[in-house]
Amino acid sequence: MSRAPSVLAFLLAAPALAADPKPVPLFDGKTFAGWEGDTDKTWRIEDGVIVGGSLDAVVPRNEFLCTTKTYGDFELKVVFKLTGDKDKMNAGVQFRTKRIPKHHEVIGYQADMGQDYWGALYDESRRKKVLAKPDPKVLEKAVKHGDWNEYTIRCEGPRVRLWLNGTLTVDYTEADDAIDRTGVIGLQVHGGAKAKVYYKSVTIEELPAKK
Repeated sequence: MSRAPSVLAFLLAAPALAADPKPVPLFDGKTFAGWEGDTDKTWRIEDGVIVGGSLDAVVPRNEFLCTTKTYGDFELKVVFKLTGDKDKMNAGVQFRTKRIPKHHEVIGYQADMGQDYWGALYDESRRKKVLAKPDPKVLEKAVKHGDWNEYTIRCEGPRVRLWLNGTLTVDYTEADDAIDRTGVIGLQVHGGAKAKVYYKSVTIEELPAKK
């Protein structure tokens, strides 16, 4: 007499269900494990926070602390604070970015911060221009000057969206198919000002690739 297969046998034979993706931390709060950059002069860890730049001397040039791993489609969250000369200070979060060989600069998208660039999408060292930016009235309600802010960066295929403190500031679709859709994550401190930037709670949720 035939018998129905046991529940255990069915579970063992069935393919494993994929777990829902969850955000994972990119910074352990203690070390630069998984990151590379000028950790001798520019970047340091203070009280569990990544810190770059100085309020005592002008930052001499752009510097980037980058992940050693590359990412394609994802949702990235970064909590940050920018202090210093308000008229000159600048920083940003790089993504889908590449290091320029034997150079301190990088090429790729940046969620910008500082001056008139808060909430804007900038193309670092490539087209060298703002690709999209929010309405100033919307921005002024969203940004917290001299305090902690949060960027949410979501990349799905050619679509890039930025939220600053929960307010959507950019919804941009890349029209150029030659622009790379993968790259590293980078934290920037901009040269040319007395500025100090703090980054913490850096998490990423990788998403299925979209065409």
